[in-house]
Amino acid sequence: GFVPQSPPLRPARVRAAAAAEAAPAPAPAEASPAAPKAPGTGSAGGSLAAEVRSDFPILSVERCPGQPLVYLDSAASSQKPAVVLDALDSFYREANANVHRGAHFLAGRATERYEAARDKVASFVNAARREEIVFTRGATEAINLVAQTWGAANLGPGDEVILSVAEHHSNLVPWQILAEKQGVLLQFVQLDEEQRYDLEHLKELLVPGRTKLVSLAHVSNVLGAVNPVAEVAALAQKAGARVLVDACQSVPHMPVDVQALGADWIVASGHKMCGPTGIGFLWGKYEVLEASPPWQGGGEMIDEVFLDHSTYALPPGRFEAGTPAIAQAVGLGAACDYLSNIGMDKIHQHEVALGEKLWAALSDPALGLRLLGPSPEACRAAAWESCERGALVAFEARGEDGDGEGGAQGAHASDLTFFLDQDGVAVRSGHHCTQPLHRSLGLAASTRASLYLYNDEADISKLVESLKEALEMLK
Repeated sequence: GFVPQSPPLRPARVRAAAAAEAAPAPAPAEASPAAPKAPGTGSAGGSLAAEVRSDFPILSVERCPGQPLVYLDSAASSQKPAVVLDALDSFYREANANVHRGAHFLAGRATERYEAARDKVASFVNAARREEIVFTRGATEAINLVAQTWGAANLGPGDEVILSVAEHHSNLVPWQILAEKQGVLLQFVQLDEEQRYDLEHLKELLVPGRTKLVSLAHVSNVLGAVNPVAEVAALAQKAGARVLVDACQSVPHMPVDVQALGADWIVASGHKMCGPTGIGFLWGKYEVLEASPPWQGGGEMIDEVFLDHSTYALPPGRFEAGTPAIAQAVGLGAACDYLSNIGMDKIHQHEVALGEKLWAALSDPALGLRLLGPSPEACRAAAWESCERGALVAFEARGEDGDGEGGAQGAHASDLTFFLDQDGVAVRSGHHCTQPLHRSLGLAASTRASLYLYNDEADISKLVESLKEALEMLK
């Protein structure tokens, strides 16, 4: 676990108060230079994108001279603000050392920054205690961690795990591996007629005493809809089942309060929320983490080691074997600060409004696209209040004859993406790690445009303009 070094590593709020008391008095107002803009606060007045775009150095890159880059692939990976890049650079320049066990100055400084990042993530998702945050390489590793610890210890022949047909492969394959090893039965919630998560089907699948886990995405990375996590959690708990939420497409885009969701675990990836690659986190209820066995063995995760047995650290250390991704965790903490400084409510409102405009623009009959997922109107008509669209739309180019992939008039997703890229528009094509979902929709692949806080209506207009040109070329 985290052991304070010498000098004592005080809580961040205590350090901040002490620093404020020790700071010299400010110069008279008339003699003070203009204060620089705080990261993420932007200028007054304009859209959120106009306020924050200059915070992201990569967004000034041109695909070729005179051709600005329009980045519409944030559902795969977001861009990084300068404050995150600075945090990584500062760690390696000023604090680089291994964490927790060293007694020297740099070890203490590295440990302080690493554990401060845990505090920031805990605050960002409103965890009840900091020990509920386990750093992982990303959401995929976090789900595997749950499957191979809690799952391996608690699931066996005859037990059932309920997933959905729309899950990302990272929330399918780990449970398939566990099912093959331990005889667990996997069940799958289907979509309703509007391509929403079918709550009524879930109710049919839940069997008290047999259903042990329900796992689902908070927001589908293809269908774009916010799923009824709170309602699912209430139903699952009534049946005696635990709940895991893949929050990769929600934590970066909207306020997420883990105490209000009702889940037992959530997982998220740092690189989708303005943080570095190679870092993510698992949040779990402390009592669930404490009752789970370790996953990987080695340094950091132990209490005492003997030749014939070992005892293990309390969470989160129990699940963080070996030297962690220290700088990446520090960068993730900086990303949480950045997003919090802007305000997740503000980001969410911006994206909901922009997402509806994206849907409306791509619904133009002249484009001949089949949009995937429920429409904004279908979301508003759902039985659960939280149903709305995230800021992404996946689609297939059906062509003038209405055919989709393989049709004589349809454009293949990879061809379409290639020509959009030639015009400086970055979208994603493929199955988006949801092959079962695409098969259920009769598709091999789709094209996806996804937005974030730094996108605006001009990006949507450019996408539509480029789409029209590409589709005309591919007729």
